[in-house]
Amino acid sequence: MVTLLEAAFLGIVQGLTEWLPISSSGHLVILQHVFGIEVPLLFDVMLHGGTVVAVLAFFRRDIWNAFQALLRWDIYAGGRTVVYIMIATVPVAVAGLLLYDFIASEFQNIHDVGILMIIMGFILSNTRYAKGERKLELKDAVHIGLAQVPALLPGISRSGTTISVALMRGVRKRQAFTFSFMLAIPTILGANIYELYKANLANYTITAEMWTGAAVAALVGYLSLTLLEGLLVNDRFYKFGFYCWAVGFVVLLYSFI
Repeated sequence: MVTLLEAAFLGIVQGLTEWLPISSSGHLVILQHVFGIEVPLLFDVMLHGGTVVAVLAFFRRDIWNAFQALLRWDIYAGGRTVVYIMIATVPVAVAGLLLYDFIASEFQNIHDVGILMIIMGFILSNTRYAKGERKLELKDAVHIGLAQVPALLPGISRSGTTISVALMRGVRKRQAFTFSFMLAIPTILGANIYELYKANLANYTITAEMWTGAAVAALVGYLSLTLLEGLLVNDRFYKFGFYCWAVGFVVLLYSFI
């Protein structure tokens, strides 16, 4: 088991990479290979739980407004967001169940992670001249939902692909940002519930290290969302592509050594 210091470090990594468009799963694979850091399943679930708390706190007003609209059965105002989220979640849920074994095997392949991060860099770079001018529509939600499928692989960022697709389809930046991260809530929770279902929970105990990692991930995750929103609004989102290219090429070089 990791120490408190290592737990805090992993919480920082999770909080930064989960919401910034640079692939948290890809960085997890890199850490495991380079530093030999491995954690129990429940620890990983706790880290993801911390970043979900960050999203709930950051988008609390948007979530509350959507929830109130849904209670009023107002699917033409805020409740429409909930409907779109449900529709956009279907592709990744189906793909996750059907491709579970293949996806799990990719977490052992650092060479593929390097290639996928380079691909992620190209996806992000294509948003440089995207001009978001219209509201999110049903067809956009479908495309964004499909964009979550490749993000099941380590090296492809979920937030990076969903926001990129939204921007390239002309969706307004703020709405692309909000929808992408509200969509993350059922996706991440569903994936972790499925992982826990497949595991033998009798062998797991929540420790102080787990709570530490989750708390740090929540705090850093909130700050990451603030940073990303500012960069997106100021047309700097595409610059994350340079980071993905750099890491991808270094990882590829490392895999051949």
